[in-house]
Amino acid sequence: MLYEVEDFTKDVIERSRTVPVLVDFWAEWCGPCRTLGPVLERLAGKAGSRWVLAKIDTDRNQELAAKYGIRSIPNVKLFVDGDVANEFTGALPESAVAQWLERALPDPLRNEVARAEGLLQSGGILEAQTALAQVLAQSPDHEHARIVLAGTFLESAPGKALELVRGIEEDSREFPVVDAIRTFAAMTRKLEQPDELPAHPVRGVYLEALRALGRKEYDLALEKFIEVIRADRDYDDDGARKAVVAVFKVLGEDSPTTQKHRRNFSSALFV
Repeated sequence: MLYEVEDFTKDVIERSRTVPVLVDFWAEWCGPCRTLGPVLERLAGKAGSRWVLAKIDTDRNQELAAKYGIRSIPNVKLFVDGDVANEFTGALPESAVAQWLERALPDPLRNEVARAEGLLQSGGILEAQTALAQVLAQSPDHEHARIVLAGTFLESAPGKALELVRGIEEDSREFPVVDAIRTFAAMTRKLEQPDELPAHPVRGVYLEALRALGRKEYDLALEKFIEVIRADRDYDDDGARKAVVAVFKVLGEDSPTTQKHRRNFSSALFV
């Protein structure tokens, strides 16, 4: 834990390359600063090595305050890798500061999750699953790791995929992907009892789409789902439309596959 700064370059800029530094710009005459200061100090005391606190007296460091655009205090800036990553102004309650920190602090396991995602891109599913399991052993509530790992089980164990994303709801910024995973898993599980699908001339095409989805052959799956929509949008409780939306969410709008099928999907909806 770090307090009043003597050497800004060393104590903030350079140190933030190894650990995030939360800088409290304050002054003795500032009443809200005297309220916020102890809050930041308590949170810093609980933070362990996840982040450190630095305090800058703006009266004594006017040039520095001007450089960072300090127009009102208290002003709190989070430095990561030498730059301001996030900030807020004013004396927030302790609970609000704690929530802000959870959103603003970089993920300490991001490199491990990124490595797992790289393994997936190169086809190393088992290695990626092992790496993600190790991340979750350290941080069981790591949402992104849970979501990525769930995606690896959509074909082989949809029930496990659903279990991994249990409890991740609309207040999560990753909810759209979670919602897509739940749709994927529900669709894949329909293959376990195909005879329960409604009788209809389009049923065979729908099953083709489901099988392609289970194999992650998204191009073929989208083609077949859109064919179902054109024939009967309401088939299986609008299942084909839901599946297409889920695929688009998982792949992202910039994906060539999404872009290839987006126009046909839109036209199929409004035939």
